[in-house]
Amino acid sequence: MSDPLLLCTRATKAFGGLVAVNGATIELDEEEILGLIGPNGAGKTTLFNIISGEIPPDEGSIHFNGVDITGLKPHVIAQKGLVRTFQIAKPFAKLSVVENVMVGAFINTSNVERANQLAREVIEFVGLSSHADQPASNLTTASRKKLELARALATRPKLLLLDEVMAGLTPTESVSMVELLQGIREQGVTQLVIEHVMQAIMTLSDRIAVLHHGELIATGTPKQVVSDSSVIEAYLGEEFEIAEN
Repeated sequence: MSDPLLLCTRATKAFGGLVAVNGATIELDEEEILGLIGPNGAGKTTLFNIISGEIPPDEGSIHFNGVDITGLKPHVIAQKGLVRTFQIAKPFAKLSVVENVMVGAFINTSNVERANQLAREVIEFVGLSSHADQPASNLTTASRKKLELARALATRPKLLLLDEVMAGLTPTESVSMVELLQGIREQGVTQLVIEHVMQAIMTLSDRIAVLHHGELIATGTPKQVVSDSSVIEAYLGEEFEIAEN
């Protein structure tokens, strides 16, 4: 059996007296989509920050593609193929959409023509071709989310960490985003996804990990997780029902 693409082992991070992440261990195999859910303040974004190099863990280690990346700078980790998006999309408003995406492409090339070509290919893939040469400031919330995703894809990642990519979207836009993420997986990109839109994350994910008070309290298939009593008590509530496919 091959080693996991991502192995986060007993990651721990405290801020003063608050332990934000406490001994979290997760694994991701290539081309898998793992959903990360839990209440606000559970430590999900902190865990993302540890994995992507935004902050170092106090304890634990991160291995990506067989290499120990614990404590490396975010741009070094990104060059290795692990890239994240942020919950609030903040494009370079005065730049065009294609120029925004070229920023991601430049992580792997210094050739402007090649970066432009790659950016336009990615923009077409996410469905923003009609906006390519417009200022990013003109985009709707849904299109800004796609731009954030396109900029990450332009780095040619092996693993995408997606932080609430469906936040602020309408139900129809969320369905469209799920389809886009499934298309990204078909291109061989593994995904770790934080999301509060439950129907979307249950549809999208192969497995779900549940974080509560900084600790992983459950990991399993969507069906296993939604029937776990500790998850229902901590997060989902008794009224939650997953629609059967």
